[in-house]
Amino acid sequence: MSRQGKLVIFSAPSGAGKTTIVRHLLSKRPDLEFSISATTRQPRGEEKDGVDYYFISKEEFLHRIAKKQFVEFEEVYSGTFYGTLRSEIQRIWDQGKDVIFDIDVEGGLHLKRKYEEHALAIFVQPPSLLVLIERLTGRGTDSPEKLEERFAKARKELDYAPQFDIILNNYELETACKEAELLVDDFLKR
Repeated sequence: MSRQGKLVIFSAPSGAGKTTIVRHLLSKRPDLEFSISATTRQPRGEEKDGVDYYFISKEEFLHRIAKKQFVEFEEVYSGTFYGTLRSEIQRIWDQGKDVIFDIDVEGGLHLKRKYEEHALAIFVQPPSLLVLIERLTGRGTDSPEKLEERFAKARKELDYAPQFDIILNNYELETACKEAELLVDDFLKR
């Protein structure tokens, strides 16, 4: 019989610090395992298939949607899909671990609705939209057009914050990481 574990979901607009917080938690908690998302986009920088993402073709992604292999998915940017494979969650639960997600806002809410009390959905709130724009621009990984697309998406995503279980303010990273540790610890003890 398959084990039903818990899900810890971190969502935020791109640049809010959710990836850094998730990496911090993974370094502190061996009982958590990162859920690797599938995507149709190309790898960036040093990203590796099966580590950062499962990089698959758009055709393969659509085929898997048709076979209902995704717990959640969406076309995040025009022509670029992201999603969570059912098999990925089960793989982690079968190891006796709980799943931690670094996922976009709509994907996070889909997971929360699907798993309800088995999931803790945390929205990472950046200090301001201006700080978010500075962080995204400072990365130097996106074209001006892609940055505009990210800014527009971020504005929209900030409105979703109240739908999450908890809003974690990331005004100062070290404090946010400590708060995240306490929140996750409390949830996993329940």
